[in-house]
Amino acid sequence: MVTTGLRPRRSAVLRLLVVALALAGTLIGALGGAAPASAHAALTGSTPAQGSVVDRAPEQVTLTFSEGVAMGDDSIRVLDPQGKRVDDKKLRNLSSDRVVKYGAGLPPGLRDGTYTVAWQAVSADSHPVAGAFTFSVGAPSKTTAPVAQQEAGGGLVGALYGIARYLAYAGFVLLVGGAAFVVACRPAAALVRSVQRLVVYGWALLAGTTVAMLLLRSPYTGSGDLADVFDLGGLQQVLITKPGAALISRLLLLAAAALFVAVLFGAYARAHEPAGADADSEEQARRRKDLTFGLGFGGVIVATGLAATWAMAEHASTGLQPTVAMPVDVLHLLAVAVWLGGLAALVVSLYWGPPVERTAVRRFSRLAFGSVVVLVATGLYQSWRQVGTWQALTDTTYGRLLLVKVALVVVLVGIAWMSRQWTGRLAEVPAAELRAPEEAERETEQGAEQEARKEARKEAGKQAGKEAGKEDRQEAAKEAEKVTVGASAAAATAGTAPSPAPESGPASKTGPAPESGASPAPDETPATNGTTPTADDAASPAGGTPAPDPARAAQLARQQAALRTARTKRRRDADPERLGLRRSVLAEASVAVVLLVVTTALTATEPARTEAAVKATSGGQSAEAGRPQVLTIPFDTGGPRGKGTARVRLAPGRSGSANTLQLRISDPAGKPMDVPEAKVSFTEKAKKLGPLSVTTRHTGKGQWRASGVQLPVPGKWQLSLVVRTSDIDQVTEIKNVKIGS
Repeated sequence: MVTTGLRPRRSAVLRLLVVALALAGTLIGALGGAAPASAHAALTGSTPAQGSVVDRAPEQVTLTFSEGVAMGDDSIRVLDPQGKRVDDKKLRNLSSDRVVKYGAGLPPGLRDGTYTVAWQAVSADSHPVAGAFTFSVGAPSKTTAPVAQQEAGGGLVGALYGIARYLAYAGFVLLVGGAAFVVACRPAAALVRSVQRLVVYGWALLAGTTVAMLLLRSPYTGSGDLADVFDLGGLQQVLITKPGAALISRLLLLAAAALFVAVLFGAYARAHEPAGADADSEEQARRRKDLTFGLGFGGVIVATGLAATWAMAEHASTGLQPTVAMPVDVLHLLAVAVWLGGLAALVVSLYWGPPVERTAVRRFSRLAFGSVVVLVATGLYQSWRQVGTWQALTDTTYGRLLLVKVALVVVLVGIAWMSRQWTGRLAEVPAAELRAPEEAERETEQGAEQEARKEARKEAGKQAGKEAGKEDRQEAAKEAEKVTVGASAAAATAGTAPSPAPESGPASKTGPAPESGASPAPDETPATNGTTPTADDAASPAGGTPAPDPARAAQLARQQAALRTARTKRRRDADPERLGLRRSVLAEASVAVVLLVVTTALTATEPARTEAAVKATSGGQSAEAGRPQVLTIPFDTGGPRGKGTARVRLAPGRSGSANTLQLRISDPAGKPMDVPEAKVSFTEKAKKLGPLSVTTRHTGKGQWRASGVQLPVPGKWQLSLVVRTSDIDQVTEIKNVKIGS
């Protein structure tokens, strides 16, 4: 069996695209790992504060956020030390014009102990956020309520939703950019099958991912359980939210986009087929103009609507200047789609279609330049809006991602400049090569079939030549036997001797067999036993030989088609200018894949302004730094009543400021227990600091307190606790504690 491999040019294309996709996948993996933590609404404050100890139970628990959030009655839960919910299960909206605050009421008479506050919300830009913290009434309790360790938007559901978001952006770019390339740059591309597939696949990808995101939305923002995908109640709740309305609007616009695609590759494509008669040229030109205007106008409306479904539910819909940011975001998305999607259409046209006209490449070059100008202008505004300061470009995740995106855009523009240089050197394609693509493909297929039939006849002729002699001798013997028996029977019936057979009778067939492929005499009629020869019999070479194997004929047709395509590509690659253009455009497309991934990752990352606001509310510290540190240290001195548990709390847990240390020692039953001596010290071995002793004062049974604890530098410190339960029974326990800046 003869097999054919990938063509060299297509193999090179696939290798380069695989490299780009691998790099994009690496970025997705690196960014996706931290996706659940990249929430866009952040908790900036609470009452009571995290880790605080209050003298009496508060009337309510309040939470303050950096931007608008959507919450329900179950969004804030307060649990007692045994894990029982104690809040009134009714959400209180305490927000004002500039402050986003929600609360939950508490009943009077709460017992002393540690309470856990678990909260979950959906930020204004559609991303889920969640968290938990504790506060104590009177004194901390031995245990706190267990809270499920589930990150908002994480797990399998979060991963699937994230993948759907990436693919949705890719589908939008292919659909809008591919259609814009056909209408604005190269109308003849409506007849190119590779371009048709690109646009249709983009539509299908966007439609499929939109449905997937709609079904995943409820578990993504709620339970995180994949089984809740088909929960109709959850789906109903999603539909009344802003993200749900955006997804439904996108599906409706995709229905209109389907009609647009049908007209684009139907009536519009037929209108740009080669004109038949001169009399119809004016009418056909008028029809082309009307279709171009209609598709251009309708396409702009549909594309703008699709882009708006992202703008109304993402970063632009919240924060600073949303009324300006949303139209700017729409323009930004359209510019990205026209540039990168048109680039993809140009790639498939250059590699899997007829030669591209020089005028079409120049039109796209001008369109891409305009898109880059819009992209830069809108990007500058969005960067100012989301980042705010130069320092945030390097100090925040959003800023660093933005720098990566800018670098990729610069690289892409540089490669585009090279492509523009190649475009200027292009020679016009000969008119003979600009036939309708379908006609060229049809002729190629017909030529391949003809070549395949010739090869099949040759193969069948060779096989028939080998077996013809044997088969003809067997057939002649059978015919002679039949004639002899028939003649004897006729003679016996008539009572006369059989007469000699005429020369033209069947007996003459006992002579030498004709050569393979010889035609019968004009007056000779083959014996068919009263049946009419079929088309298959007529097509069979060498009378009686079976027809060629259809599978073999199909294989030969594919081989011939591959050879003809290879010859066509060799002739096309002989033009060094077009070869250079194809390579530079392919390099552009590869960088564009990575750029699209980084752009999508930016939409899932907390804006720098939000991160800065969180730092400002915590005294200039990050959300992770400066949190109160609580350590539970079991000990055993080995003597009577030598077992117990020490609980150490250091607040606010920052270097360079006065910290308060609280120490509580309890017996195995959890009751406060006094000991003769308890000492605490801190050591930072990496910087050779310490031990720094802490002077504590006894404030009650089993309780000690120290104020003004100074730790000079941030980092990982070792806390040393010395507990003495008798004159000779003593133990030293060491624990690590992280101190923020």
